[in-house]
Amino acid sequence: MDIHEYQAKELLTKFGVPIPRGGLAYSPEQATYRASELGGAVVVKAQIHSGARGKAGGVKLCRNEREIEEAAESMLGRKLVTHQTGPAGKLVSRLYIEEATNIDREIYLGFVMDRASERIVVVASAAGGMDIEEISATQPDTIIRVTVDPAVGMQQFQARELAFGLGVDPEIVNKLVPAIMGCYRAFRDLDAMMVEINPLVITKEKQVLALDAKMSFDENALFRRPHIAELRDKSQEDPRETYASDRGLSYVGLDGDIGCIVNGAGLAMATLDMIKLAGGEPANFLDIGGGASPERVTKSFRAVLRDKNVRAILVNVFAGINRCDWVAKGVVDAVKELNITMPIVVRLAGTNVEEGRRIIDTSGLTVISADTLAEAAKKAVEAAKKAA
Repeated sequence: MDIHEYQAKELLTKFGVPIPRGGLAYSPEQATYRASELGGAVVVKAQIHSGARGKAGGVKLCRNEREIEEAAESMLGRKLVTHQTGPAGKLVSRLYIEEATNIDREIYLGFVMDRASERIVVVASAAGGMDIEEISATQPDTIIRVTVDPAVGMQQFQARELAFGLGVDPEIVNKLVPAIMGCYRAFRDLDAMMVEINPLVITKEKQVLALDAKMSFDENALFRRPHIAELRDKSQEDPRETYASDRGLSYVGLDGDIGCIVNGAGLAMATLDMIKLAGGEPANFLDIGGGASPERVTKSFRAVLRDKNVRAILVNVFAGINRCDWVAKGVVDAVKELNITMPIVVRLAGTNVEEGRRIIDTSGLTVISADTLAEAAKKAVEAAKKAA
């Protein structure tokens, strides 16, 4: 789960990470009021779940009330398109008004979970700012990496080595180390998956400040972090995914036209691969999970049908914990209840497969059956092309 910049800063400051003064605004009038509270030049920042906002015009330096109003008017209520949002962009419904900073140096600092090593990895670069992605691609030697041993956690000496490796002045090291350690503690204590400060700046007044902040959290751990779960902004999410998530379904929206209802994440991924191999494009990843009831199958159909690009649906179930007769009943109930007219391809295997096939065959519905995944994918692709 992602959160906004201002939310990430509120969390990080509780762990001792220094941030500039700022406030939230939902209108141009509020923006000018916040700026008057701060005094002097301010930066108006669009709050969306995406990086690269500066290059897309979502971050503007303003020196007077007129510039603040114009910046707020140009952002609020509009969709900001960055290379991370895709062409659809994301709606700007709030702004963060922050005091301008006299920047001397920009540093990149990130904390991520490395699945290969099963460790937290700290990534840093002396060349922070908007061009960090280009720098990491063209000058990988400038990137510093530190792996944290989970048995002891990140140590002060590691943070100091990181600070010296970034080439900062010795007098700044003692200010930079607490910021690094604060980010680590926030990552660890809040079940984060990613903490990114870009840039972490050193001002000409020799201060260390987190000028921007991004945080993502492990959704599987939100049950024990209710104060983090409350920060969720559904307006920034794919509405298809929000609908499914609210109903306990594991769903990821894609750009194709073949809806997928599958049990098990591994089988779901294999199904997407087979659809691609057959020349089609999957519209989603959807794992109905183990022990899926007919009601849960119907919910899955509702979630898939919210995508107006879907032209055919592929149901692929290998029943172990699940039962094919439950899934078959769910398919029949969903088709009748939702009045589905598009082609549906069903491949069943495993527990109670004979009973499941009997339920579908005697339902009187026009459902395309398949014995193998390859056959099911091929038939789904053909059906989607005919329905186009």
